[in-house]
Amino acid sequence: MVKSVNSNNFGAEVLQNKKPTFVDFYADWCGPCNMLAPVIDKLSKEPISKKSDFAKLNIEESEDIASLYGVMSVPTLILFKDGEEQVRMVGVHPKDAIAATIEDALS
Repeated sequence: MVKSVNSNNFGAEVLQNKKPTFVDFYADWCGPCNMLAPVIDKLSKEPISKKSDFAKLNIEESEDIASLYGVMSVPTLILFKDGEEQVRMVGVHPKDAIAATIEDALS
């Protein structure tokens, strides 16, 4: 399951999460973001979800968080572990490439 996070709960749901969290920074008007959303949803239901939580953050509703992490274009995918950015992917990527990136970062 992909959680929705925002400025109010980002700290608790992502930065303080005991489990690494993969965050999809997106915007509703973004075509590539809309293409990527079902891919992230599928990943959140696969075995990789035992190693990482999945979340999405609308950059227009949480501009402060997007700015804090230097998100300049969407979609931007960031894996957080222990409150720190581990890996960043910008743009649309195939499901297997995203899963491999998460696996590599967590191993």
